[in-house]
Amino acid sequence: MSRNKQSPIKGTLKDAKGMENDEPIFRSRKERLEAGERLSESVPHALHAVWKPKRKHRDPIEILEASNRYRLPNLIPVRYGRMLRSPFTFLRGSAGVMAHDLANTPNTGIQVQACGDCHLLNFGLFATPERNLIFDINDFDETLPAPWEWDVKRLAISFVVAARDNRLSDKDAQAIAVQCVRAYRERLRKLSKMSPLDVWYDRLDAQTIIDMAPNAKIKKNRVQLIAKAKARIGEYLYPTISSVVAGRRRLLDQPPILFHIYEKDFAQRVQVALQDYRLSLPLERRVLFDRYRLEDFVVKAVGIGSVGTYCFVGLFFSAENHPLLLQFKEACPSVLAPFAGKSDFENQGERVVTGQRLMQASSDIFLGWTQGENGRHFFVRQLRDMKMAAPVEGATVDQMKLYAELCGLTLARAHAKSGDAALISGYLGKSDTFDLAIGEFAQSYAKQNAKDHASLVAAEKSGRIKVLREEDL
Repeated sequence: MSRNKQSPIKGTLKDAKGMENDEPIFRSRKERLEAGERLSESVPHALHAVWKPKRKHRDPIEILEASNRYRLPNLIPVRYGRMLRSPFTFLRGSAGVMAHDLANTPNTGIQVQACGDCHLLNFGLFATPERNLIFDINDFDETLPAPWEWDVKRLAISFVVAARDNRLSDKDAQAIAVQCVRAYRERLRKLSKMSPLDVWYDRLDAQTIIDMAPNAKIKKNRVQLIAKAKARIGEYLYPTISSVVAGRRRLLDQPPILFHIYEKDFAQRVQVALQDYRLSLPLERRVLFDRYRLEDFVVKAVGIGSVGTYCFVGLFFSAENHPLLLQFKEACPSVLAPFAGKSDFENQGERVVTGQRLMQASSDIFLGWTQGENGRHFFVRQLRDMKMAAPVEGATVDQMKLYAELCGLTLARAHAKSGDAALISGYLGKSDTFDLAIGEFAQSYAKQNAKDHASLVAAEKSGRIKVLREEDL
């Protein structure tokens, strides 16, 4: 994993002869807060409010087409079909376009383990290994050490774009983004006062979310949502995508979304990849994994931004036929890499897994990685283990503000685990000047996103791209 060349917390200790050695020295919280405050002089908060494309005629379609080099050609039209639905679905599928743009915006030079695709639907409820329900970030395909501002800006923009899709006013949309950034700033200040161990243990669990409800009606809604999430245990998807064929359970073909591969030696290649994956697990997890056998293996088209990359679903059974669904998802180089630097990990799946473990409060016990014989990299996790995103479509201003607060709080904790909370907090300060600046920036960039979505619509009409919509499948 790429790391800062100079730690914001540690310095270098010189011996009596003035020679540097490896013994670290630590700066106090006060010193780091003051260092952050000084950064606000060289990078004023007001600079973050401005969005102006560096290149006048940058082509979003060209950037999207470049990202297709790793994708299955027959699924690229499905990706475009999903992105075309609205400006918000376009945003979800265009992390590379935004990475290109955010790299040209001001930043303080402070790095964290960044999500890389930090939009509001990449947060949600899921089960910890202890089977408790928490709210956290749940997508790390693009994770990489990078400026903390990039995650904050993409998250704020996603709320403005989603609010516009819900036909909320520009004023309300901007206020929602400001609420998100305010929660991030205030939570980061509190985290900067905690010990590293307490930050590591910090999490937003289901009961805390219920207790945070501002009134009885919202509390009731949250209780119902969490109860529904708890009902979505790992096996819930299993009956809906499988059936008995010739006396054996098989995953159902639903091309081009779910389908089998009947290539020669494919089963053997799968077994080799499974052995590689097994070795990526800690020893005690290998014991658990060894209690299951592979029954079936299919290709699955997932998400929006990931459509077209290789993704497989494996159906496993224990000796007593208890099912386990594992997702093997291709890990390509992060969209942040051209701007933040390449990962230090040779296997991109290991990059994803390490970033996820570093950012999340608690991660899937089956997280691991592998490599196919053709050189493709994959990371592995359970498929939809009690995972549930908040319903955003049709949400009111107040509902979106509350959700924005949860996302801001969560992102602050994720950044505090790998970055210097005191240094960033010192830069953010106690006033709302940064919050308001990002709100203004998010509003401006949302208009850019709408223009880019319109460019995709025009590309379909002109025949530049081929599109396949779900209703046509």
